[in-house]
Amino acid sequence: MECPFCAEKIKDEAIACKHCSRDLRVVRPVLLEIEELAVELETLRHELDTVTQKIKWQRQPQRAGLIYFLTYIVAPAVLLVAAHVVVTIVLDINPIYLRLASLIIPLPFGLALYALQKVRIREALLTGACLAVIAISAMLTVTGIHDNVPILPGPWVEWREVIEYAASITLAFDTGHILGLLIFQVLPMVMVQGGKPNAFAFTVARALGQNVGTEHLRRRARLVQDLISTLGPMVGIVATAGGSAYAGLKGILGW
Repeated sequence: MECPFCAEKIKDEAIACKHCSRDLRVVRPVLLEIEELAVELETLRHELDTVTQKIKWQRQPQRAGLIYFLTYIVAPAVLLVAAHVVVTIVLDINPIYLRLASLIIPLPFGLALYALQKVRIREALLTGACLAVIAISAMLTVTGIHDNVPILPGPWVEWREVIEYAASITLAFDTGHILGLLIFQVLPMVMVQGGKPNAFAFTVARALGQNVGTEHLRRRARLVQDLISTLGPMVGIVATAGGSAYAGLKGILGW
C-alpha cells in the first residue's frame, strides 16, 4: 500500500507511515475501499465492453458480420497468400520462410480480435480455422494455376501436410487471442487488485512455509493469487504457440 501523504510504500497493516510519521488509522479503511472499488470498476469496464459488442451485433448483424469477416479472416488470408506468392513463386526460396510468416501474420489479428471484439476462445478457434481454410485453399489454387497441377492434394501425405499447415495457422491466431486476453483483461485485473488475498491464496501460501510473519504471509498470498490469475493464459500461450510452431515446421524440418 502507498502512503497517501508521502506516496512511499508501507505495509498493509501499518497504522502510521514509517517515512512521514502520519497517522493512517483514519485513511487506511478508505484506501482499502478505493482499492476494492478499482477492482470492481475494472470488472465493470470489461463487462461493458462485452455488452457493447453484443449490442452492435444485435443492432446491425449483417454489417457487423461483414466487418468481422473482412477484418479477421479476409485481411490475414490475403497477407498469407501474398507471402505464399512471394516466397514460392517470386523468390522461389526455402518454404520455411513461408511457414515462419504463417506463424507471425495471424498472431496480431488474433490479438486484435480479443482487444476489439472480446470474443471467447471458442469463437476465436472457429475464426482461426476459417482463416486457415480460406488461406490454404487460395494458396493451393494459386499453386495449381501457376504450376499447372491439380489444385487438391493427391496422396494422404500431401493431405496431412495441408491439415498440419491449417492447424499451425489456427493455433497462431489463437495464440494472439490468448495474448490479448492476458494483456487486456488478466494483467489489468492483477494490477488493480488490492486488499486481502482470497482464502485459497492464503492456504497455498501457508502450505509453502508455516514459519513466516503475518506481513510476509500476506505478501506471499498476494503473489500466489497473482500467479494463479496469470498462469492459465500463459500456459495457453505457450501451448498454442508451441503447437503452431510444431505443426507448421515439422514437415519442413523433418521432425
